[in-house]
Amino acid sequence: MLVMEYKAVVNKTQETAINEAIRTSQFVRNKVLRYWIDNRGVGKKELYRYNTQIRDEFQFVKDLNSHACQASVENVERAINRFFDNCKKGKPGKKGYPRFKKHSRSVEYKQSGWKLHPTKRRVSFTDKKGIGEVKLLGKWDIHTFDEKLIKRVRIVKRADGFYVQFCVKVDNTQSAPETNAEVGIDVGLQHFYSDSNGNHEQNPRFLRKAEKSIKGSQRKIYKKKKGSSGRRKARGVYARKHLRVTRQRNEHAKRLARNLCLLNSTVVLEDLNVRGLVKNHKLAKSIVDASWYLFRQWLEYFGSKFGRQIIAVPPHYTSTECSNCGVRVQKSLSTRTHSCWYCGHTEQRDVNAAKVILNRATTGGHPGSNAWGDVSSTSVGGHTCKGKKRR
Repeated sequence: MLVMEYKAVVNKTQETAINEAIRTSQFVRNKVLRYWIDNRGVGKKELYRYNTQIRDEFQFVKDLNSHACQASVENVERAINRFFDNCKKGKPGKKGYPRFKKHSRSVEYKQSGWKLHPTKRRVSFTDKKGIGEVKLLGKWDIHTFDEKLIKRVRIVKRADGFYVQFCVKVDNTQSAPETNAEVGIDVGLQHFYSDSNGNHEQNPRFLRKAEKSIKGSQRKIYKKKKGSSGRRKARGVYARKHLRVTRQRNEHAKRLARNLCLLNSTVVLEDLNVRGLVKNHKLAKSIVDASWYLFRQWLEYFGSKFGRQIIAVPPHYTSTECSNCGVRVQKSLSTRTHSCWYCGHTEQRDVNAAKVILNRATTGGHPGSNAWGDVSSTSVGGHTCKGKKRR
């Protein structure tokens, strides 16, 4: 599944109509979720029947395309299934009980309710919400695909405007240069990652660099009167600064992951529990700024796209284990050099850990989860492989 995103050029009337469509989609989702909570045990068919009742009861819901309402029901269904799956698997901690949406930022249409302009640079939304024709800005070549291959169309609201996403059902795999190279990756805070070849990638620290500017824009919000247009504009400036940091992280992780997958046939990394790591309040901001999980998502995506093998191994003792003999050498975080008392092996701490991770490929590795085939999912697929034997 390929997702093509365009910037939407809308006027004030269209902006109001899009916001109304998003609120209606959120209303349907919350109503269906409430129905499931109050009638425990109801199935998929009952949820869709209740969606039909909502459309008959509320005119503003009926004005939204019926398939867009069904997409909201599907969101509830996925949340319910994910909750029960986590319960069956015995996931530690919270199981992800479905919650109500308070601030939705998107509305999703299926294969009806919209129509592409012959120039393929405009899209018209044909339901009764009054969105009408929207101009698209972007470099994607949506006109090269058959319209029947477009399975979903989303309107997404962000701090800097609205975007239109087209989910196209095509084979997204590409050929890549043949190589037998294998690499182990150890992510960190001093360096973004260190590999088993001795290379270090600098940690850009996008949030730290923009923090002063972000805090300044946040202070300006509270200097404005509540409910005023000045306060609303100040909030917009603050949100756009955060959005810029988010995009910087995404592009950085995407670039590095693509290069690693092009140069190596096998990439081995740690299966880190990032959610648990951020509970350390002294390091939480730095861990979030490093965006390790996002980096793993892009690695698994490009691994699937280029036919590479991505393996996640248990992270236990990778920092203390010797890559040469396997003996565990205890060291503090401030100690940046690994010196083995047993075999005399000396190496930079992160490079040693990356070699240990690579060695674990066949003893404890497991593939990442693949959900990129689902147009409504954002997780990425991985593959199993055979790596180097542990020494």
